[in-house]
Amino acid sequence: MKTTGQVPAEQNKFKTYRNKLWAPYRQVPILGWLLGMLASAILETFTGTYFALVFGMSDIPALFGFTVVIKQPLLIPGVITYILIIYVLPIAIVARLTRSLTNYIAGKLQEYPFWISAVMHIVLFYFIINTWAVMNDYRVLLAKLMLIAIIVTLSLNVINGYMGEFSCSHPGFIALGAYTASILTVLFFVNDSVLGAALLPPALAPFLFPVVLILGGLLASLFSLLVAIPAFRTRGDYLAIISLAFTFIIKSLLENLQIFGGARGFMNQPDLATLPVVFLWTVLSVWIINNFVRSTLGKALNAVRDNETAADAMTINTKKTKMTAFMFAAFWAGIAGGLFAHVMRYVNPGSFGIKKLAEVLAMVYFGGLNSVVGSIVGAVGFNLLSEMLRPTQIFKWIIIPVLLILVMIFRPTGLIAFREFDPKKLLRAKNKMEEDK
Repeated sequence: MKTTGQVPAEQNKFKTYRNKLWAPYRQVPILGWLLGMLASAILETFTGTYFALVFGMSDIPALFGFTVVIKQPLLIPGVITYILIIYVLPIAIVARLTRSLTNYIAGKLQEYPFWISAVMHIVLFYFIINTWAVMNDYRVLLAKLMLIAIIVTLSLNVINGYMGEFSCSHPGFIALGAYTASILTVLFFVNDSVLGAALLPPALAPFLFPVVLILGGLLASLFSLLVAIPAFRTRGDYLAIISLAFTFIIKSLLENLQIFGGARGFMNQPDLATLPVVFLWTVLSVWIINNFVRSTLGKALNAVRDNETAADAMTINTKKTKMTAFMFAAFWAGIAGGLFAHVMRYVNPGSFGIKKLAEVLAMVYFGGLNSVVGSIVGAVGFNLLSEMLRPTQIFKWIIIPVLLILVMIFRPTGLIAFREFDPKKLLRAKNKMEEDK
């Protein structure tokens, strides 16, 4: 009879085989994985249609074949084979074969200022996304929405994660940014039946679009004081109540502003939120928010979260710290709203209600509190899961909540919580890291 602590021989063999198989990949730097993903995206561009037809699909699967197998379960073997040939094998082979080269390049890059290595990796990552997405309009739209979701999730995590409060006001901030940016771009660059002739040449629109987005973010940040000033004078769950009321007030206000479409929504936004524009804003938000939470102010925010009384005794101005963080988060929510409006080229007050709040909160808590990486994983994972389950229709809203409940049971703080994001460590050569150890 086996003892409780005894491990079956088969399990030991499996672990040994798995470790042996994975061992060469432990020394593959991020650069190697990126090259593998780029090779995979290029391979799909040139051969994806052919392999899709061979394995019984009418065209390249939009989302890794997941939606295909839901509609046609008999295609499961073909879809799995397609994923292995197009994605898994190219990434694995290229990462393995270029391991020495990519470690050498990553090591050399460490001899130069860090921003050179960061820019190189970011540019390569953009080419991967662009190559994968441009195969069809659906992928482009999904990529844009996922990037915007990262900004929203990161900004809310500043409040709900790093500050330790519970805010429900983000849909209101997103709405303010969306409507402000939309009104300004239509007013200045579009001949509209309501707002009249364009005040500026449309050719200037791409250059002034960042200014418009910042104005939308600043307005959202200013309106956040309506929540922060009364809420931070109290303790407990008052922020959640006041912020939820704020979201309803903003939604109701927009529904009754008939000049901007009211409940029908506002349209005619110019096509300014292209994939490179959204990507650049997302990279900027990740960089700035990560620096913010790792700064002295970010550490003070953590101290306030852990014990506000003790933080106050240590000469931290707790009220100012919370107000600054709240306005900072609202600013980025407004930026995300402006981008969202120009991706969809239409905004409706109904898009910023309870459903939007539930989605944003789900992304934050699914990915992980107090973690930049967790927010990125939560935003991308939730959006991919939501799109993959779209063919299931109403069952989608049963499956996703069940999965979230399971995450909350087994990982109460999220998948990747309380983990610091250090880009310098992430982009280092792996063989150099082994030597340092």
